[in-house]
Amino acid sequence: MLIDKATFVLTFVAALGSGLIAGVFFIFSVAIIWAFERLPASEGIAAMQSIIIVIVNPIFLGVFIGIGVVCFVLAIRSLGRWEQPGSAWLLAGCLLYLIGSIGVTMVFNVPMNLRLAAVDPASSAGQEIWAHFLTNWTVWNHVRMIASLAASASFMAALIYGDRSDGAVRR
Repeated sequence: MLIDKATFVLTFVAALGSGLIAGVFFIFSVAIIWAFERLPASEGIAAMQSIIIVIVNPIFLGVFIGIGVVCFVLAIRSLGRWEQPGSAWLLAGCLLYLIGSIGVTMVFNVPMNLRLAAVDPASSAGQEIWAHFLTNWTVWNHVRMIASLAASASFMAALIYGDRSDGAVRR
């Protein structure tokens, strides 16, 4: 059936996209933030302020938000075919990405980004926000990374355990 092939393709895209986003968050957690911590605070702030501006581009947002749209469609599809093998994995992947990646970003990381973007890197207020940012932003970035990676794994499980168009169940 066409809808089953479309679900397969969207699930494959969601697995790749959420894995890609997990990689973005991973590199921030294990390299970029650590590199910024080694810089004088004003330089670290200025560098992060630059990233905050540059990251809002069509390529990153296309993948980040695009996978969210795919997840929304797949979540509805999984509920509509709940009795089918792999549907629970599919819904789990969707919820992990929508809540753990997009939700956490919007509720925690973006507000911290906006506060940091508004300060003078050389100011004492900037220094104070930076100290808070390095700890708290990174914790929430770890959450986003783990959620996105778990979403990718869930989408892969949905593909492995989901039904095929010929009706046979993959084991």
